[in-house]
Amino acid sequence: MEWTGQVYADTPTVAVQTFIDAPPRRVWAFVSDIHLMPRLSEELQSVEWLDGATGPAVGARFIGRNAHEALGNWETTSTVVEFEPERRFAWAVGDPGYPSSIWRFTLQPEDAGTVLEQWTQMGPARSGLNFAIDAMPEKEQKIVFVRLREFEFGMAANLSAIKDLVEKDA
Repeated sequence: MEWTGQVYADTPTVAVQTFIDAPPRRVWAFVSDIHLMPRLSEELQSVEWLDGATGPAVGARFIGRNAHEALGNWETTSTVVEFEPERRFAWAVGDPGYPSSIWRFTLQPEDAGTVLEQWTQMGPARSGLNFAIDAMPEKEQKIVFVRLREFEFGMAANLSAIKDLVEKDA
């Protein structure tokens, strides 16, 4: 990821892709399982479906518990905003109409395999990152860039782990 000079109000994004030697239906079983994500992530500690939901569907909500050395511990409520089996799974953190972030997995068939992408957008609503920005507004571009790099690194690790799990499961 290259320096962009973006600020939080720009709703910056970052995405990571990998090729997995398996069809989308096999990859989908992993990316649509929110309970797998805490096992892959250093930051996401646990997840739990809310309101009686037992799996992803548009409108289904889940709580995520997170921990970060610099940001502390926090909980978020996310709402599934896109759900197209074997193609897309996205959730908005906070108010789905004005989220603090959006996260998405996209699967594209390619030959006998799948190109898997994980993407995220900061904002437009405030998030925990805004406390650091408020305290050091002159460093906002650097704070945003560092957080995007953390997301990029974490997503690359997620995709690598999913690739390993799917291809070993073959």
